[in-house]
This record gives sequence, C-alpha cells and structure tokens, in this order.
Amino acid sequence: MTKHLGFMLVSALLPVLASAQEMQTVKIGFSSPLTGPQASAGKDNQGGVQLAIERLNAQGLVVGGKKVKFELLSEDDQADPRTGVSVAQKLVDQGIKAIVGPYNSGVTIPASRVYNEAGIVIATVASNPKITQQGFQYLYRVAASDSQLGGRMALYAAKELKLKKVAVIDDRTAYGQGLADEFVKVAKANGIDIVSRDFTNDKASDFSAILTSIKGRKPDGVFLGGYAPQGGPIKRQMVQLGIDVPLMGGDGICSPEMGRLGGDSIGERVYCTQGGALLDKLADGRRFAADYQTKFKRPAETYAASFYDGMMLIAKAMKAANSVEPKTYGPALAAIKYKGVSGNYEFDNKHDLKQSPVTIFRFKDSLPVPLTSY
Repeated sequence: MTKHLGFMLVSALLPVLASAQEMQTVKIGFSSPLTGPQASAGKDNQGGVQLAIERLNAQGLVVGGKKVKFELLSEDDQADPRTGVSVAQKLVDQGIKAIVGPYNSGVTIPASRVYNEAGIVIATVASNPKITQQGFQYLYRVAASDSQLGGRMALYAAKELKLKKVAVIDDRTAYGQGLADEFVKVAKANGIDIVSRDFTNDKASDFSAILTSIKGRKPDGVFLGGYAPQGGPIKRQMVQLGIDVPLMGGDGICSPEMGRLGGDSIGERVYCTQGGALLDKLADGRRFAADYQTKFKRPAETYAASFYDGMMLIAKAMKAANSVEPKTYGPALAAIKYKGVSGNYEFDNKHDLKQSPVTIFRFKDSLPVPLTSY
C-alpha cells in the first residue's frame, strides 16, 4: 500500500516537474548596418542587444509557466531602405516576437510597416518624428527624436556658443533631413540666420565644392544632418580650406568614428547631441560601460546602452503580461515604467518617450566628451 501510494505521488509529480523544466525559445530580431560606412555603429548596437540577451538567459526568466531562452537573429540592413524591408520580411518569416532596431530612420520608416502589419513589437532608436506619427500599434521609440536632438543643438548654438550665422549640410536621408529641419526651425526662432542649406548623400566623401561655397558665405558655424562617415571628412576638409568654425551635429556624429575618420581635425570645435543621460554619472551606466568593454574589448559608443535597454524593456513587458506574444505584451509595454541604463522609460500616446534628456558633447582628443544635459 505504501509503495503504491509512493508510486502514485511520483506519477502525479512528474508532469509538474516536466512543466517546471519546460523551455521556450523566443526569437528576437536585430536590424542595423553591419557592413559599409556605418558598420561601426551597427556593431555597437548589436553588442548592446547581445549583452542584454545573455543576462536575461542567465537569469532564467519564466513567462507563462515556461523558462524563456532568447535567441538573437541579427541581420545587416546596410543602412539601406530597400534592404531593410527585405530584412524585415525575412525576420517576420522566421517567427520573431520583437525587433530591436532598425537604427536608421530611412530604414525604419518603410520596414516598420512590415513589422507592424505582422504584429511584431518594434523598439527603435531611429529619430525622425515621422516614425511615430505613423500611429503604428506595435512601434516604440526608445531614444530621443530629431525634434529633441536637433532642437537642443540649435538652442545650445544660440545661447551658449552665441552663433549668429550657420550653414547647414543635409545628407538627404530621413535621419539627416529630419535632424536638419528641426535644427533650422529652432535656430531661426532663436535669432540664428541660416545662410545656406546644401545637400549631399550618405555615401559621399568629397565635400570641397559644398565647403568652398559655404566659405564664401562666412558663417560662424556649420551644422551637419548626417552621420560620422561624412562628418569626419567634412571637418577635415573644413580645416584644409581654412573654415575655422564649429561643426555641429546630432547623435549620428556623436561617436569615436568621427575621430577615426577625421583625425586631428576632430577637436574641441566639434559638437554633437545624444539622447539619454550621462553613463558615467549613473552607477548602472558605469557598470554597463565596464561590462561592455570587458566583453567586446571596445568601448560602448552611441547607442549600445539604448539597444540594451530596448531588449530589457521587451523582456519586462513579457514578464508583466505573462506572455511572449506581442499582441498580449504590447499593451504592457505601452504602460511600462522602467529605469534603464540610459535613463527612465515611459511612453506617451504616440509611443515616444515622455522625457528624454539630451546631452551635449564636445570632442577632445578625437573622442566625444559630455559637456552638459540640455
């Protein structure tokens, strides 16, 4: 009788034990440029997501009664809108439950439609205001928008640098154009005369014709709506042409890539804005930077921490909703309040951050050094 009862108890417990050990693999997509001129930024982003997933898997997160193992599916979108849409369809077909990315606004605008229509949660740092104006249910911006990045740079230029005449260069990407538009709008409202607006592209490397024209207009500052692969050569060529004025930009130039491409010309007269608080002022930020350096043998650059936080936000929403399905955990993400490495996360009704501090950086010894939050 005792043996029979023992057998019955063990038999009853077996399904419970099996259930406790049951594992579910949850696929997470990642989209950024991993080759080409912006590969440095893409690999920086990828490191942030990888670090988050490794930590989450080590924690043994349980959702819906099953232990979760996150699997990262990384894709190179080459900072190209058409490639980004192809990548989006590929990741959707592979059954991802979320996408951390894309990085570029020009990629995010068309690709987000693919993800949203498939019911996939999107956590992007792409900054063009049009992204969240699409009204997509599953799309969230986890960093500052162009209105914050470009506008704060314009305010700093007017109030702190005391600039009166600025030339603007725009690379015609969705990011560069949106950033330049916001800079121009706020600059004009604060008494800065925009003496010219020239256009290039995100593949260009020779800016001598544009800069020669700008030199003739005698600005006391130049603003670039674009990325480091253009920013470095632009500043180097400004020095060669004797255009001794500050170069300003947004988060696209706020990286060590500027120094690698611009050499000694990238000094204290180069300014940029980046969303988020200063990592070295926050305990979690300092730990993240140290852990990133240890794992990848390189410093975290512009958006590694934001991509890390984006993945952590997704996991927190899954836990809160007790589901890995976007249609269930998406509403939990909309209502979330989370203290991450880059700051506090809480979304408004457009799925933009309610508050996103912007930090002004100035380059020193070819590296961006934070000046102040603005």
